[in-house]
Amino acid sequence: MASFYDLIVPTFLQTTRAVEGFLDRAARHCAETGRDPDDFVGARLYEDMAPFHFQIEALRNHAVWGLEAAKTGVFAPPPLVGAMPFADLQVMIGQAVTALEAFSPDEVNGWLGKKLDIEIFQPLDVDNATTSDWGPRTLAFTPETFLLSYSLPNFYFHAVTAYNILRTRGVPLGKYHYQGQLRAKPATRV
Repeated sequence: MASFYDLIVPTFLQTTRAVEGFLDRAARHCAETGRDPDDFVGARLYEDMAPFHFQIEALRNHAVWGLEAAKTGVFAPPPLVGAMPFADLQVMIGQAVTALEAFSPDEVNGWLGKKLDIEIFQPLDVDNATTSDWGPRTLAFTPETFLLSYSLPNFYFHAVTAYNILRTRGVPLGKYHYQGQLRAKPATRV
C-alpha cells in the first residue's frame, strides 16, 4: 500500500516537472518563431480568469505551501508577486521542484491526522454564488484531507489552465507534455 508521501509528493512533482517542461518548450518555441515569451505573462483564457503568471504562482503555492500547511498547520503562502518576466516564472517553477524534492517520506508521513484549520475566502453558497456573497470561511481539515481535497484540485486547475493558455497562443504542446513522466513500473521483457 502506498504511503501518504507516495500519494502526494511524487504527484506534485510529476506535474510541476511537466509544467517546467512546457514552460521550457514555450521559451524554445518563442526563440524559434521570433516571439516574445513575456507576451504570455498577462495572457488569459477568458477575460474574467486570472492571467498566466497567476496560474504559475498559484500552482506553486498549492504544491509547496500546501505541503508547508500540512507540516505547520497554517496555510500561509507568500504574497503573490504578480506579473513578472517569463524567465522568472521558469525560475519559480524550478525552485518549486527543488522545494518539493526536499520533503522526506518520514516527514510527510508523520503529519497524518493532525488538525489543520484554514480560513479561505470563497462563496458562502457555492451552488448559488454571486460576487456579493463571498466571505471568509474556516474549514477544518487534516493534512491528508486538505491536500487531497483542496490543494491538489486547485493545483491541477492552475496547471491545466497554464497549459491551455500556452496552447491557445500557439505553443506546440500535447497531452503527454501535460502528463509529464509517468510513474509506471518498468516493462519486463520476455
